[in-house]
Amino acid sequence: MVVRQSDESVVEVSRGEARSAIVLVCEHASPHIPAALLDLGIKPAARRSHVAWDPGAMAVAQQLSQHLDAVLVASTVSRLVYDCNRPPEAPDAIPTRNEAYEVPGNVGLTDEEKHARVVRYYIPFRERLASEIARRTDPVIVTIHSFTPIYNGEKRDVEIGVLHDRDSVLADAVMRVADSRDVRRNAPYGPEDGVTHTLKEHAIRYGHLNVMIEVRNDLIADDAGQTAMAKTLAGWITQALETLGVDTCKA
Repeated sequence: MVVRQSDESVVEVSRGEARSAIVLVCEHASPHIPAALLDLGIKPAARRSHVAWDPGAMAVAQQLSQHLDAVLVASTVSRLVYDCNRPPEAPDAIPTRNEAYEVPGNVGLTDEEKHARVVRYYIPFRERLASEIARRTDPVIVTIHSFTPIYNGEKRDVEIGVLHDRDSVLADAVMRVADSRDVRRNAPYGPEDGVTHTLKEHAIRYGHLNVMIEVRNDLIADDAGQTAMAKTLAGWITQALETLGVDTCKA
């Protein structure tokens, strides 16, 4: 049974009583923009597109949660409202532009308005994630994302990115067992792009194993693709941890 809890509807926790030490994270799980923000003034096409969320990522993460018997912590608001994979001081934590789309509702915000977004959307997510991690012995943090096949007019051939910051232990292990796909390290993004905040904030500073997985979203655009990808990633993560001698069944 999937158990879900929420902190004022900005963070969702699934399988909170799961036995594994793995903590799955999906920071860009939803395109939802609260009604009070008036869609941030963006066009309907943008609200449905990858600029607002990571299409397919939450569906894959939910199935991974089942395969790995792992808790899943997810943000329930669009990254255009607040990107929970960015610290408050990051310029793109509340983006005024994403790829070809302007975000009028984020332009000209005062420091007080930005702080209100941080308090309303980021802090509950950060604190709940930290709490779920603290409940587990030797936790392993795995974040799940997706990326668009074409960005700013350029095609991306990479299918799956295995991302890490200065701690590459789990990423190295995943790369060793990954097969049958175009899998690349720190692609299509890397730490220089500011995408490893969750890993640094919740894992690296405490010495926890960690990795960020990016999946090209055309591969997980439907149920069949999501199911197949979740099975593949679950196998890689399990094998990688086994090669490191990690027993994850001790949450």
